[in-house]
Amino acid sequence: MKTTPDPAALAARLAPAAFVLIWSTGFVVARLVAPHADPLTFLCLRYLGTVAVLSTVAWLARARWPSGWRGWRDALVSGILLQGVYLDGVFWAVSRGLPAGIAALVTSLQPLLTALVAGPVLGERVSGRRWLGIGVGFVGAGLVLAPKLGAGADAIPPAALGVCFCATVAITLGTLWQKRTAAAVDLRTNAAVQFLGAGLMTLPLALLLEQGRFDASLPAFLGLAWAVLGLSVGGILILLWLIRRGAVAGVAALFYLVPPVSAAMAFGLFGETLSTVQVVGMGVAALGVAIASRG
Repeated sequence: MKTTPDPAALAARLAPAAFVLIWSTGFVVARLVAPHADPLTFLCLRYLGTVAVLSTVAWLARARWPSGWRGWRDALVSGILLQGVYLDGVFWAVSRGLPAGIAALVTSLQPLLTALVAGPVLGERVSGRRWLGIGVGFVGAGLVLAPKLGAGADAIPPAALGVCFCATVAITLGTLWQKRTAAAVDLRTNAAVQFLGAGLMTLPLALLLEQGRFDASLPAFLGLAWAVLGLSVGGILILLWLIRRGAVAGVAALFYLVPPVSAAMAFGLFGETLSTVQVVGMGVAALGVAIASRG
């Protein structure tokens, strides 16, 4: 006799893979739009579009918005850290000469940082198995990125490297803040307020540092559409759901799969070759995530 699959259980199984696939397209989008738009200007348009979409969805669903100053504050702080500082920092660092491979390697430190502070901040015990998985995942991500590090390693801009590391710290703190403050909020309205906070932070920087370049070409609009609907709406909602549902150290370990999957996408879309070391690294990273996320 056939049993009907539990939708909640099915979503729990599919969500991590969906998140990794969606999040990994961020590098593809960045490469696609780089010749067509200034990075912070592009992000401002992305934040504005995301707020519009999520607010419309929330209005149609009659979703509950944050109540009181504390609810709005918590969502704005999450957005400034998870979206604003993180995305602005990475985009700015890469635009200032930090090689994309090194940027990805720096941001892959997030699971280690999360595991280090999850205990003191959340009282969350990180098991030995999860530490093992985090370590194995880091090794795998390093193997994937290693062939890309040599060319630009001699000329790494110190300021760009520092900003990229600060962005990694920001998304780590944002993950912890979200876990601590958003246990019962509506994820749609919470995400809308988050992107509002990211936009309010980014707009003055874009006006101060950039010329507002966006050439309205097809690649620019395609990149913006996917950045809003796929990355910001789809990816962030899945991430917030995973953070609410699971241990933050285990969720953070998923970020180790982003560099391997991004490398595979670059191979398929742009013809970037994958070495034997990178293929092995993909397997090692997947093994680390499997160990860290088990149970």
